[in-house]
Amino acid sequence: MKYITLALLLLTGVATTSFAQGLKLPALSPTAKITQAFSTSEITIDYSRPSMRGRKIFGGLVAYGEVWRTGANAATKVMFGEDVNVGGVDVKAGTYALYTVPNVNEWEVILNKGVGNWGTGGYTTDDDVARFKVKPTKFNNAAETFTITIDDITFNSCDITLKWENTKVVIPVKANNADRIAKDITKAVEEPNIPYYQAASYYNETGQNLDKALEYVNKALETRQDAFWMWNLKARIAQQLGKKDIAIEAANKAIEVSKGSAYEAEQKRNNEAIIKAMSAKK
Repeated sequence: MKYITLALLLLTGVATTSFAQGLKLPALSPTAKITQAFSTSEITIDYSRPSMRGRKIFGGLVAYGEVWRTGANAATKVMFGEDVNVGGVDVKAGTYALYTVPNVNEWEVILNKGVGNWGTGGYTTDDDVARFKVKPTKFNNAAETFTITIDDITFNSCDITLKWENTKVVIPVKANNADRIAKDITKAVEEPNIPYYQAASYYNETGQNLDKALEYVNKALETRQDAFWMWNLKARIAQQLGKKDIAIEAANKAIEVSKGSAYEAEQKRNNEAIIKAMSAKK
């Protein structure tokens, strides 16, 4: 009988362990991972998302003046796929722990090498890579769950935004990519299948090398006279350069060649706006 009892206990133990190992319950602070294409690479943020659950957050659960893990559980991690400038500090490509020091009128933001830290355990200023200050702002509709987003993305800048309770913190990020991309474009236009249109579009959107942009869009149009989007790009570049006649001529051409396409109305509206603006110039 005792052997049967022992066998049953062993089986029960095994079954209980097996069941416990397979048990999956909702997390109080579920993990989240966001990846955003930025500049010529990506930014990835890996963090846990605690919720208010009726608690006072800043100045309560999260103490003012103390280093915070910027989330819950393991320290929040941010990966930059290329060299960037964060909050005015140059930062090499890589993965960093994102710590913050909240205060009423000012936050400190810290990028730290301690990516394996659990919370603030193991944090040391010796591992700080960047440290800078930002101003928090308030908003009306409380964010129940801590949220990090990547917003206001341009060719060379974006914001990492933290929101919880009624507090919002914006961390500015800039890509040091202008010189590198200019070199890449110069190299690319020497190769077969030259990306003239893409190069012209990039320069137009960033307001850089506009004379080169006009040269490149003209090159693109040599083989695509029917491309209304290229004529529109030429009009916009010429508008930025203040070249009235070229802008008006290109805008009219864009309207003409877009007729019969699904974009006819849009092209007419956009290019007529260019014609009107440039016609008003003396």
